[in-house]
Amino acid sequence: MAAANYLPSEDQFLCSICLDVFTDPYLCPMCKKVFNTKPELPVNTFISEMVAQFRQSAQQKASSSSSEQQVSKPGEVPCDVCTGTKLKALKSCLVCLVSYCETHLEPHLTMSGLKRHQLIDPVENLEGRMCTKHDKPLELFCKTDQTCVCMICTVLDHKMHDVVPLKEEYEEKKAELGKTEAEIQQMIQKRRLKIQEIKHSVDLSEEDADREIAEGVQVFTSLKESVERGLNELINTIKEKQKTTEKQAEAFIKELEQEISELMKRSTEVEQVLRSEDHLHLLQSVQSLNIQQPPPTKDWTEVSVRPSSYEGTVVKAVVQLEETLSKEMKKLLPESELKRVQQYYAVDVTLDPDTAHPKLILSDDGKQVNHGDVRKNLPDNPERFYLNPCVLGKQSFTSGRFYFEVQVKGKTEWALGVARESINRKGQIKLSPEDGYWTIVLINGNEYGALDDPGVLLSLKSPPQKVGVFVDYEEGLVSFYDVDAAALIYSFTGCSFTEKLFPYFYTGINYGGKNSAPLIISPVRVN
Repeated sequence: MAAANYLPSEDQFLCSICLDVFTDPYLCPMCKKVFNTKPELPVNTFISEMVAQFRQSAQQKASSSSSEQQVSKPGEVPCDVCTGTKLKALKSCLVCLVSYCETHLEPHLTMSGLKRHQLIDPVENLEGRMCTKHDKPLELFCKTDQTCVCMICTVLDHKMHDVVPLKEEYEEKKAELGKTEAEIQQMIQKRRLKIQEIKHSVDLSEEDADREIAEGVQVFTSLKESVERGLNELINTIKEKQKTTEKQAEAFIKELEQEISELMKRSTEVEQVLRSEDHLHLLQSVQSLNIQQPPPTKDWTEVSVRPSSYEGTVVKAVVQLEETLSKEMKKLLPESELKRVQQYYAVDVTLDPDTAHPKLILSDDGKQVNHGDVRKNLPDNPERFYLNPCVLGKQSFTSGRFYFEVQVKGKTEWALGVARESINRKGQIKLSPEDGYWTIVLINGNEYGALDDPGVLLSLKSPPQKVGVFVDYEEGLVSFYDVDAAALIYSFTGCSFTEKLFPYFYTGINYGGKNSAPLIISPVRVN
């Protein structure tokens, strides 16, 4: 039973001289006994039989292993030892410069002499890992010349150079490449984010385009209906004039036909009298019928039917249509534009107490501000306004579009708009775009103006109770709306914004309570 379970290893049958498996094992190849004459050495039959069994077992094992191993495919490193069908190599030996499959790799895993060889994952062109000059493995790296070298190279050609083991340089370069790879991945990620940003911008642009198209269709449909109404009115006017002319002509014709009928009747009577040969009868008939006098008729000499005059009808209709369209456009465009900015660009604005003038009173929620008569003892930080009763919003904007609304009801003086970050907050303020302010104002209770360069006096139909402020940073646009009337008050155009923009509020002074009403930042509701 013990013999049956005993599995001999290849080392037990290796010839100590040739290091190969015994073929014809003699009694003792190691005794070193001297023979004067060549002896006839008998074969050790016991060992010979065991060797035969071992060879058979090894062949079966190799056959079984070969069937389980994968055949080398294109792009894979084949075994250099296999004859016929090349199996896939598992390892390459940097000493032997040979790639081995699982079967042929076994000596490198079991034999002590071969175990010291350096094995790596299978690679092609193993000759390329040898120094072409000295035929030695490239085991070192010259940092000075940035090249792989062998041991002899370091003595002859790179004697005073900075030379390190290949593994050390490998680790260093691998770390550098890892860092490079991380940087590349970061760059890739940034560009992917930029792609998403661009796609998002395209989506937003598409949404804006769809909204503009919808609003354009609505506006132009309304204008088209106005044009059609104007055309129908023009056609009806012309037709009515034509009908009047026709009715007048019909009346004249009817009257003329009636007179013709009377005249024809008199003509018949005259003809009958003329046929009479009786002198007495003719004279009596003329006297009794008075046929010498024609029946009463109108003098048609000056009567005529003049074609209706259409001179100026079309021009008048066009002028009237132009007025109608102008009114319609003034009504439709600001209203639809205001709805759009209210719906898509409203932002939540709160007042910044760190910027408020010491006499201003801010509500706890940061939504209301009014002027008080008492100057509070507040730290004079760089952000705070010192001379003028002003305050900025906490929120700043450096791109895009934003919109907010402020109730100004009951005030006799105020200013609203936006201001850039670098405005003067300590000295006397000049509200102008040149100085970083884009505002409209109310003074003296009823005088409205846009503080542009130069300033513009605004003529408003009614005093606004709530003012909407819309900014398009990239387009350089600041627009003000009368929210309740859905009317555009004024627009600053062609502005150049390069800094943060803050909502700006000026309350005006109290004037003994006349201007005590607060400015109130109101929630935006679409009309």
